[in-house]
Amino acid sequence: MSSDKSTIDTSKPGGGTPAEEVPPATVAAIDPRLLVREQGFKGYITEFQRKLKGGELGSLPVIVGLIIIWTIFQVKDSLFLSSSNMVNISFFLSGTGMIAAGLVFVLLLGEIDLSVASVSGLSSALFAIFATTHGINPWLAALMTLAIGAGIGAVHGFFFAKIGVPAFVVTLAGNLGWNGLMLWLLGSTGSLSIADTGPLHILGQRSFFMNQSIAGAYVLATVGVAALLLGSLVDQTRRRRANVPYRPTSEIVLRTVALAVVAYVAAFVLNKSSGVPNALVIFLVALVICDFVLRRTTFGRKVFAVGGSIEAARRAGISVAAVRISVFAIAGFFSSLGGLFLAAQTYTATLQAGQGNLLMLAIAAAVIGGTSLFGGRGNVWSALLGMLVIQSIQTGLDLLNMNQSIQYMITGAVLLAAVVIDSVARRTQKASGRA
Repeated sequence: MSSDKSTIDTSKPGGGTPAEEVPPATVAAIDPRLLVREQGFKGYITEFQRKLKGGELGSLPVIVGLIIIWTIFQVKDSLFLSSSNMVNISFFLSGTGMIAAGLVFVLLLGEIDLSVASVSGLSSALFAIFATTHGINPWLAALMTLAIGAGIGAVHGFFFAKIGVPAFVVTLAGNLGWNGLMLWLLGSTGSLSIADTGPLHILGQRSFFMNQSIAGAYVLATVGVAALLLGSLVDQTRRRRANVPYRPTSEIVLRTVALAVVAYVAAFVLNKSSGVPNALVIFLVALVICDFVLRRTTFGRKVFAVGGSIEAARRAGISVAAVRISVFAIAGFFSSLGGLFLAAQTYTATLQAGQGNLLMLAIAAAVIGGTSLFGGRGNVWSALLGMLVIQSIQTGLDLLNMNQSIQYMITGAVLLAAVVIDSVARRTQKASGRA
């Protein structure tokens, strides 16, 4: 018998079949928390190098891109990083960002929803009709509008998951149909004014957290930093008791300090003008909730499972149809919510709501922020990062009095770059056996 342990003699009696080589066992991936705990600072370098070689770039490209964009515009116009301009960016990114956050759920399945812009426009019209034409309480009107948005998304999901119509076709039909319904509802007047009351007053451009109190921004920064620290410590304790790799205390402190620097600098800059817009606060709260749902709940794990492999998800006992329907319902809900955000910018519902490049910007925000078009990879914070890039480009070019055509071309180029990076990263992960 051969002493080579990598071969097994499978010769049959009377046969001359040679021994077959057994494929070498796959090397188990080292948990980065364990690596850091054993190697200290060197472990961070090793893990970073491994991620780069494996195509796991995360949010690094968009953060680097955002720094470059801000640097260029600040050099061109010193007003770009002024507090008033930062307030404008943080306010105007929220509406489209809400729509992009809902799209992230759909993209995680490897699908697309082309109806989100039309649903947002229809929602603004419905809210105006409920609150203005019929005199319904604005808060009840908002709840009714959001429920209708979620219902529309569920209908799309039903045709996709149960009937088998491709999501592209279903939502393209929805894009046309819901836009036509909005035009029909507003056809006689062309627009409806909305009173500066209720939810739209809270979301409006003149509404700031804690009524422009200088403490408001710092309160938000403190809450965010404390939440990260507390959550990290709880997770560390839970993992330590379960005797599984956990994030070392040094890394928790480092992450907390990094967030504190960003949060308090942002608070300082925004406070020099008007403070933190309510729209941004609600947008961030929505992202925190969505992030918790995706990363900490069974439903979130099911979404990633279906996006990663439908057949594997089915064999694991996951109801693929239920996940698909619920995801499209979430996208419809956030589209409707985004429509209310956008309506609060002008206090009107017009025929132009949901038109133009809103759909493309929402999709671009999610993809530029790091959510993969191929499904199974991404997070809701990509909606914030992507909208920061897009809104920064739009605002910077406005300051430079550039034509809107230039904005479209630059945004398109950034979107293409994001998709190329995503595609290359995916191929690298496959080559390294991590996809």
